[in-house]
Amino acid sequence: MLVTSAPAISLETQADIAQREALLDLAFGRAARLAKTSERLREGRKPAEGLAFASHGPDGRVVATLRLWHVTAGPARPALLLGPLAVHPWFRDRGLGAALMTTAICEATRLGHGAILLVGDAPYYARFGFDVGMTEGLWLPGAFDRNRFLGLELQPGALDGARGLVSPTGAPVELPSLGELVAQGGAGEMRRSA
Repeated sequence: MLVTSAPAISLETQADIAQREALLDLAFGRAARLAKTSERLREGRKPAEGLAFASHGPDGRVVATLRLWHVTAGPARPALLLGPLAVHPWFRDRGLGAALMTTAICEATRLGHGAILLVGDAPYYARFGFDVGMTEGLWLPGAFDRNRFLGLELQPGALDGARGLVSPTGAPVELPSLGELVAQGGAGEMRRSA
């Protein structure tokens, strides 16, 4: 009898990023995932420090990912945004998604965060304590399904009376300057392809 267990979960490394992007494209389709309203809260931002997770298969490739991002749940109310959560099709039904969720919630709690928001399948996320009632006074910067906009309090009362627009607050991704691109030969590459 072959026993297969879920791969271990670790903090994401810089080396995981390209594989993470490929996994997200496989799971959701590139155009579809980049069009999501939640993506507006992530683009150009770094994930929350110590809250980006990856799981690697036997060959070392990323087979699951989950990140948390800094946002506000209305004015001056810090929270985290969860997502996306993705598991490679070959590794589904091993409890890896649930293990990533539990790891992320426990670590966010340990780090002192008050609440987590997400857009996702309510029946799936309810087992972790997420509830649509936590987000009734909040809205996202774009179209979203109100029944899929869920919240979880890590600290009691963290979302009490939360009202307003959810906005990104995480550290911006550092982009190279024009001088750095030229020094790397990026400008020359662009000229040749024009």
